[in-house]
Amino acid sequence: MSTAPAASRRTTAAALDVLHEIEDRVLWLSSAIVHHANRVRPNPSGLKVGGHQASCASMVSIMTALWFRHLRPEDRVSVKPHASPVLHAVNHLLGELDASYLSTLRAFGGLQSYPSRSKDPDAVDYSTGSVGIGATATIWGALARRYADKDAGGGFTGRQYALVGDAELDEGAVWEAVLDPQVAELGELVWIVDLNRQSLDRVVPNIAAGRLHGMFGAAGWQVLTLKYGTLLETLCARPGGQALRARLDDMSNPEYQRLLRCSAGELRERLPGTGPDAPAITELLVHTDDATLMEAVRNLGGHDLSALDRALAEVDDHRPTVIFAYTVKGYGLPTQGHPQNHSSLLTEDQMRQLAGELGTDLDHPWEGFAADSAAARLCEETAVRLRRDAVAETPPPAIPTDIGRTPTGVATTQAALGRVLLDLTRSAPEAARRVVTVSPDVSSSTNLGGWVNKVGVWSPTERVDWFADDAETILHWRERPTGQHIELGIAETNLVGLLGELGATWSRWGEPLLPIGVMYDPFVQRALEPWSFGIYAGGQSILVGTPSGVTLAPEGGAHQSITTPSLGIEQPGCTTWEPAFALDTEWTLLAALSRLGRPDGGSAYLRLSTRPVDQSLAQVPADPAARERRRRQVVAGAYPLRRQEGARVTIAAMGAVVSEALAAADRLQNLGIPADVVCVTSPGLLYRALDARAGHGAAPDWILDQVFPAERATPLVTVLDGHPHTLAFLATVHHVPSRRLGVTRFGQSGSLDEVYRHHGIDTDSIVGAALDLTE
Repeated sequence: MSTAPAASRRTTAAALDVLHEIEDRVLWLSSAIVHHANRVRPNPSGLKVGGHQASCASMVSIMTALWFRHLRPEDRVSVKPHASPVLHAVNHLLGELDASYLSTLRAFGGLQSYPSRSKDPDAVDYSTGSVGIGATATIWGALARRYADKDAGGGFTGRQYALVGDAELDEGAVWEAVLDPQVAELGELVWIVDLNRQSLDRVVPNIAAGRLHGMFGAAGWQVLTLKYGTLLETLCARPGGQALRARLDDMSNPEYQRLLRCSAGELRERLPGTGPDAPAITELLVHTDDATLMEAVRNLGGHDLSALDRALAEVDDHRPTVIFAYTVKGYGLPTQGHPQNHSSLLTEDQMRQLAGELGTDLDHPWEGFAADSAAARLCEETAVRLRRDAVAETPPPAIPTDIGRTPTGVATTQAALGRVLLDLTRSAPEAARRVVTVSPDVSSSTNLGGWVNKVGVWSPTERVDWFADDAETILHWRERPTGQHIELGIAETNLVGLLGELGATWSRWGEPLLPIGVMYDPFVQRALEPWSFGIYAGGQSILVGTPSGVTLAPEGGAHQSITTPSLGIEQPGCTTWEPAFALDTEWTLLAALSRLGRPDGGSAYLRLSTRPVDQSLAQVPADPAARERRRRQVVAGAYPLRRQEGARVTIAAMGAVVSEALAAADRLQNLGIPADVVCVTSPGLLYRALDARAGHGAAPDWILDQVFPAERATPLVTVLDGHPHTLAFLATVHHVPSRRLGVTRFGQSGSLDEVYRHHGIDTDSIVGAALDLTE
C-alpha cells in the first residue's frame, strides 16, 4: 500500500513555511476554542466548562503533518480525547466545520468535550473519551473492515491511525489488545504516541520510553522514535554535542520539564549538570546564543514537521507501527512544560500575547487565511484530496420473527443459542451470512460448537487444519477468510471492542453485519464500560452472557453473576432479555438481530443459563394466532404463563427460576391460594412501558395491560437469579404489596437446590413469600 501522494515529495523549505503557517493557525484555533468556551461565552451557572489547551498544543504539529501531508480519504484516525479542539480546528480549515460551531465547545448541542461520531457536527472517525479505548478501537476497526471486505478479497484498504497520549498506555486494555495474536498481522495500524511525559496531576517521574519500546517490539510492532528535532540534532553534532545528548537522554522527566521553565541564564547553569561531561557541555553552550539555546531545549521530534514527515514515510505496511513522538505539553503556550498545565486555562492577556505571536486577533478569533495565500490553497488542496464519497446505505437483511420450531424435552437457553444460529442458516441464509460471532476462547463451553463447525473461523488467510483427519476431534477449527466466527484470547474488553466496530460497519462502510459476542456472564461487568462506549459510538451488537447467576452452582461465588440482570434498565441504547425457555430464546434473539445495522437500531444483551428446563412448562399455544400473540409478548418483555381463577397472588419470575415459580404455584393451589405466574423476559422493556404510561418517553405500554391487567391486580412476589431490585418496580404497576426475592450476596459452591435455598430463591422461599402477602 502506498503512502499519501504528498509524502512521496521532498518537503521543501517553501512547503515547510506553509505548513508552519497552518500549524500556527491550528494552535491558535484550538486554544481559542477552549478560551471562548471558558472566558467569553456566558456562563450563568459559574461552573467550570473545561478544556485542555496544553494537551491540544502537544498534538498540533503531529496532526498538521498527518492531515496536510499524509492522510488519504481511505484512512481513518482516532484522536486522543483531549485534542478534540485540534480536530475541530483542522476540520474548520478544511471547510468541513462552519465557524459558527467554534464557539460551542462543550455547549448543549455544540462541539462535544471529546470526539464523537454520533454527536459532533463535523466528521469524526472514532469516538474517544474513555482512556485507552480510542487507541484500541483502531485495532478492532481494522479487523472489522477486513471482515466486511472479505467478499472483495480481504486484505486492507487504508491505514488506521491512533493518536495516543502516553499516559493512555498505562491502561491494561491497551496491552490486552496489543498482545492478541491477530494484531501482529495488521499492517494498517499506525499509532503515534504523544510522549509529553505528563499525566493529569504530574510529570511522570521515570523514563518509561525504553520499556514501552520493548513491549511493542516484542508484540511484533515496528517501533520508530522521534526524540529530537532538527535544531537540537544540529547542536548535538557540534563539539560537546554527544555529551549534551547523553545528558538529555539520562535526565529524569521532571528535571527535563523544569528546564522548560528556565531563562537562558538558568539553562546555562542547570543543563551541564555535575557529571564528568559538564565542562564539554558548558563549552558548547558558550558558543550558543540565548535564542538558539531556548529554542533547542524544547526542540523535540514531535514538534519537528520535517522529522514527522520522514517518520510517516517510513511506516512498514506489513506490520503494525508505533511512532514515539517526544513532545512538550503546552508547546507554544505560556504554560508549556508546567507540571500542572493539564487543564489550566490561558488568561485573556496571555491569549492576546499568543495572538500577537501567531499573527491572529483575539477579538476576531475565527478569521481565515487570505483567499490568495499559499496556506489557503494548501487547505483547499487537502480538502479535495481527503474528500470521501458518501457511504451507500445497504439495508440489513430481513430477519424471520419465528423459525417455526417448538422445542420439546429438556433444554437450556444456552444450547438454544447455537440451535437458533444453525436454524437461521437454513431458514434465512442471507441473514445468516451476515452473522458474525465473537468469543474469548469459550466457543465450545458456550454451545457455539455446531455453529463454528458449520460456518468456520475467520482468518485473513487460510490456515491448515492439522486435526481435520482426527476422528476424535469434535470441534473443527477451519480458519479461512470466509469464516464467520472470530476467536480472541481471554480478554473480554477485546471482545466488546471488536463487537462495537463490527456493529458500526453499516455506517462506516455500508456493510451491515449482525455481530454476536458470547462470554461468561460473570465477566460482563468487566466488559461493560468499553461495550457501553461502543454503543455510544454507534456500534450495534448483541452481547450474550452465559452461563449466568448462582444457577452455575458448583462453580462457586467467583462465577455467579448477581447484578447483570439490571443492565437492560440502566444501559442506554440496549435492550436486555433473559428468556426462560428455548423458544423464548429464539424469539428474543431474532428480535435483537432485526434491530442491528440500521439508523434506528440498537444493541441487545441476552442473559442465558445452563440449567436444563422442561420445555413443556412453556405451554406454547398450538393455534398460530395465539402463538404469534405469545411471541409478541415475549419480545415486549413478559407474558402470562399461568392464569388461575380467583388468583390471590401473582408470581413474576425471570429466567432459570421459572421452574421454581411454577412449582410454588402448584403448592399454593393445594393450600387454597390460587396464584398467577408471569414470565418476565425483559425488565428493561417493562420499565420503559411503565415510564411511558406516566408520560415519560414514547415506549409502547400495551404489554402492561396484557400481562398485568388491573382486574387481576394482586399482591406480587418477584423472583430471579440476580439482584431483586431488578424486578422491584413491577409492584408499582398497580401499587400492590410485594416481596422481592433474589440474590444479594456472594454465593458458594453446592448443588442447585442448596444454592437456591441459601439465597432464598427456591420453591419453599417463593411459597413462604406468597403466604406472607396473603395471610
